[in-house]
Amino acid sequence: MVASLDLRAFRDASEAFLGELDREYYLHFSGQQDDYGIEAVYERHAGLFGRRAVEELRDGGSRELLEFAVEGLLGQETKAEAADLARREAGLEIEVDRERLPYREASVAQANEPDPERRNAIDMARNAALDEHLHPLLLELFERSRALTRELGWPSTLAMCEELSGIDLRALGGEAAAFLEATEDRYEPTVEPRLEEQLGFGFGSLRRADLTAFFRAPALDRWFPEERLVPSLVETLAGLGIDVEAQAGVRLDTEPRPKKSPRAFCAPVRVPDEVYLVIARIGGRDDYAALYHEAGHTEHYAHMEALLPVEDRYLGDNSITEGFAFLFEHLTDDATWLERLLGVDDPGEVVAHSRAVKLVFVRRYCAKLAYELELQGEDAPLDLMPGRYAELLGSAVHVDWPRTTWLADVDAFFYAARYLRAWALETHLRRALEERFGPAWFAEGGAGALLRSLWRPGQAQSADELLAELSGAELDLGVLAT
Repeated sequence: MVASLDLRAFRDASEAFLGELDREYYLHFSGQQDDYGIEAVYERHAGLFGRRAVEELRDGGSRELLEFAVEGLLGQETKAEAADLARREAGLEIEVDRERLPYREASVAQANEPDPERRNAIDMARNAALDEHLHPLLLELFERSRALTRELGWPSTLAMCEELSGIDLRALGGEAAAFLEATEDRYEPTVEPRLEEQLGFGFGSLRRADLTAFFRAPALDRWFPEERLVPSLVETLAGLGIDVEAQAGVRLDTEPRPKKSPRAFCAPVRVPDEVYLVIARIGGRDDYAALYHEAGHTEHYAHMEALLPVEDRYLGDNSITEGFAFLFEHLTDDATWLERLLGVDDPGEVVAHSRAVKLVFVRRYCAKLAYELELQGEDAPLDLMPGRYAELLGSAVHVDWPRTTWLADVDAFFYAARYLRAWALETHLRRALEERFGPAWFAEGGAGALLRSLWRPGQAQSADELLAELSGAELDLGVLAT
């Protein structure tokens, strides 16, 4: 490590920055403040993200801190555009049949809309608003980030992310392509009966606008009552030996607000002492899946050792925290859990629907990764990318896919790869828990003790290392196709 960089001071400043940034994220996207004050946060911590710090960390420092410094530098250079994008999105409205809807609430309305024509009208209005008001900023952000990456010495965002994450993204892309091929023949036979059950039609009439309603699955609402949403989580965690209501560091934010983001999230403001779980209620199964997913993140962060270095509590391989999130989310389609916690007499319908939904999601993310490998490679022809996006996503999901979201649908720094690895990790974690503690592992204190032992080190390991230590297995997407 170059002596001129004080690593202890850098870690302390990094933690302060991350806490302030996550607080702004929480307050804005939970709908409690219109302003998204990240510009002031970056200004207060501008010294963290100079190119000199990146160069010195690259010469000989923690890979996790280097990744943080690079992402922070890109965020610092594009903070104004990012803040402007968030403000525009928060204030944006669409009009459908003379009714005005907040842009962020429109996806919730679309998921709950029984009329497929109106669902499509909402989707088209959202896409038109995105194209007119948000896409120019998204394109500016993308092109500026790509130029900065080259200025830092990497030929592409793909090359940068492979080096910084330690993940062979192109090899993962090969695994994703293999998954798509392995599941192609059973995809429609698995999903179509569930489409007909929930929507009244199959792939022949399916549009992208219908997918949110399919995931929402209102026909299953009778098994997912709103009044059991939070109590069921409290009881599930109690079965693992966790009293969530006594966890001083955990805050559950389930209140409806007009400008609350429809996308549930966990905001680890001060790990492990101040962690927020935020969901916007859509209704039914979706709410349970979202709540339990974010609960997996929340408990992971809330159980980390407070004295761990910042890179192990906030940074590292997010495939791990996403793996725990999927582990908890999977409970909401587990037959034993459904019978015990929600009193579902015959959980077969819920299990079959959830299996179909997961197959759609995993195939979509495999296609997203394939697309982003092209988009973020060297000299990607941007004029061709909207078409490639629609082609790859449409081929994976078997529905005509709109070109409009070719940038809006891209998660920063190949986060799609973290999700795919997390689904694979979750499969292994769940199997290990079931083998050791039985199908009702969620009601066993021993399972809770094992999870807490895995949570305490934070993300000091990669997902590959955690899995190897737990079971000796290798992390690959093939496990998802079995």
